[in-house]
Amino acid sequence: MRAVTLHPETHLVSRIGWLRAAVLGANDGIVSTASLIVGVATASAATSEVLIAGIAGLVAGAMSMAAGEYVSVSSQSDTEQADLARERAEQVSQPEFEHEELAQIYVKRGLDLGLASQVADQLMAKDALGAHAQDELGISEITTARPVLAAITSAATFAVGAALPLTMVLVSPPAALVPAVSGASLLFLALLGAIGARVGGANIWKAAFRVTFWGALAMALTAGIGALVGAAV
Repeated sequence: MRAVTLHPETHLVSRIGWLRAAVLGANDGIVSTASLIVGVATASAATSEVLIAGIAGLVAGAMSMAAGEYVSVSSQSDTEQADLARERAEQVSQPEFEHEELAQIYVKRGLDLGLASQVADQLMAKDALGAHAQDELGISEITTARPVLAAITSAATFAVGAALPLTMVLVSPPAALVPAVSGASLLFLALLGAIGARVGGANIWKAAFRVTFWGALAMALTAGIGALVGAAV
């Protein structure tokens, strides 16, 4: 009999929850703060005014990200809990129907009815709600909503991302403020995209180009608006 050699497998899907919030927060922090700085600076504002606007954007943005993530992910969590409660009640009132429902799921995946029924028997004997949650509702340990984690991650990474263009305001000469912040922010975005792709096991160049393109577009639009407002005022 041929020996079976086990090989190590590394799957990165378990990182989806916090990675999504982290990339979103950092990307939004860089793009929104850099765009705000570029827009205000293009309107011929003093460096101190640009810095104040950037700090205000950092604080407001971090709080907004935390609140938005918490509310949206809490809504997902509420829906999941409501579905689980409904499923729990159905298993008490209609156990045979729930068993048949689970068995049919496995039939659709390729098992014959007899084997599917046995699988449903064994899984429901161990953890009926868990089996239905994963195979019927698509709720698992990996995908379950975590509002507090999402809020903290988004707020923290937004603040870190926003701090990068703000640092460029402090170290750049006033005459070169706009190109320095713009260039550095695009570099930060490309690096963020590459890091996020690397952690998630995705294509680095594609991710870096994607975030850089949208960041450049946002800064170009705010620079144009800032120039128009500055000329009008």
